[in-house]
Amino acid sequence: MDYQRCADILAKMHENPHGLPRPVRQANVSRLLEVLGRPERELRGMLVVGTNGKGSTCAFAVSAVAATGARVGSMPSPHLQEPRERIRIDGVPVTRAEYTAAFAEVWDAIERHGLPVLSQGVFTTTAAVHFRRAGVGLAVAEASIGGSRAAAAELGLDVKVLTGVGLDHTRLLGDSPALIARAKIEAVRDGDHVVLGRLAPEAASSAEQVLRTRTGLSVWRVDHEIRYTARTAGRGPATLVDVTTPRAVHRDLPCPLPGAHQHHNLAVAIAAVDAMAERGHIRDPETERLRPRLAATRWPGRLELVPHARLDGWTGRVLLEGATNPQGVRTVAPEILDRARSEGHPGPPVLVFAAMDDKDVSGMLAPLPADWPLVLTRTDSHQAAAPAALHGLLSPGRRGPCLSAEDTPSALRRAAGIAGPGGLIVVFGSLRLVGEARTALALRPG
Repeated sequence: MDYQRCADILAKMHENPHGLPRPVRQANVSRLLEVLGRPERELRGMLVVGTNGKGSTCAFAVSAVAATGARVGSMPSPHLQEPRERIRIDGVPVTRAEYTAAFAEVWDAIERHGLPVLSQGVFTTTAAVHFRRAGVGLAVAEASIGGSRAAAAELGLDVKVLTGVGLDHTRLLGDSPALIARAKIEAVRDGDHVVLGRLAPEAASSAEQVLRTRTGLSVWRVDHEIRYTARTAGRGPATLVDVTTPRAVHRDLPCPLPGAHQHHNLAVAIAAVDAMAERGHIRDPETERLRPRLAATRWPGRLELVPHARLDGWTGRVLLEGATNPQGVRTVAPEILDRARSEGHPGPPVLVFAAMDDKDVSGMLAPLPADWPLVLTRTDSHQAAAPAALHGLLSPGRRGPCLSAEDTPSALRRAAGIAGPGGLIVVFGSLRLVGEARTALALRPG
């Protein structure tokens, strides 16, 4: 089996999942781990759930754990360009050969034992197998959707992190913050250490109800046991964050990812790392090693600016943002607007937008100016909405020109023609769209 064969199998599984009910396929993840010899048995670490902020929180956590001198595996979800991005050691994606070897072991077990699972189950078990092969005993895992129903919950990691709750994936999780909070916090098991990000009252109440049904928990909450403050450092754009947890006070931590929301994500990550130290999984990070590690943290596709993008003779700027729901767009909108004001280009930015067929399209576009030109497109996902369908969901108040393109490269070319040389293109609405845009712009997986 080669790497392309792995990718083809995973794409087919995602678009044509086995016909068994979801609970049966979820239960098969545990059975698959069993026949693989329990590769997760020696893993310790954290599982991160939440509507938004999971990837950035995990990236900060990986940097902080690595600052202790320990090797740490991570499992971002989803990948942007290649499946191997979902398995990382100290933040670096595995090679294609390493991914193929672990995947082949998992796929052989699936076929030999007849265990239909969802693609998320394959991603999770492949990561666990690779961590065992690499001798990595610490993991920072990101749940895909939900909490207890996420395949990564089968790894049994005993520090659980809930970054926040918003309305997304409502067909699967429920149509209220209370229901979504419940679905995510259900991942908590007796005896876990729980770190809660800032939650709205309805979501917080629902989460607390679930936690009261568990025993032996330690619970730290932002604005209660966890506190943080942020400030600009000197004359530059850098931000320093002070984080206080029940275990330690961390001062002058650099936050290199743009946006005030990242200060919260950094604080949550540091609290989760302190919880891991509290459990004896790692040493306490030393401040002098922690700061440079955090300063080097990068997370592709989240307010990622490509300052000298080139496309068929066009040169300009492209801002890639992975927000996939109205709450996420509202959170990053100030940064997008600030970027637009600071570019010094006479014309407005051009939006390139695609979304899955269950998204609140008008709600996602509402935080950005209605007169900015818009190019609607679709990704190669079978769940992607067609441009015509997206057009029908636009707010009547949208005033800017609206065009359609059949795919991501075509959409970028149309946007470049509107933006003009040196103009700004903002790509958002779908992480799949961001990944396809990175590929079209010849950016390497990161």
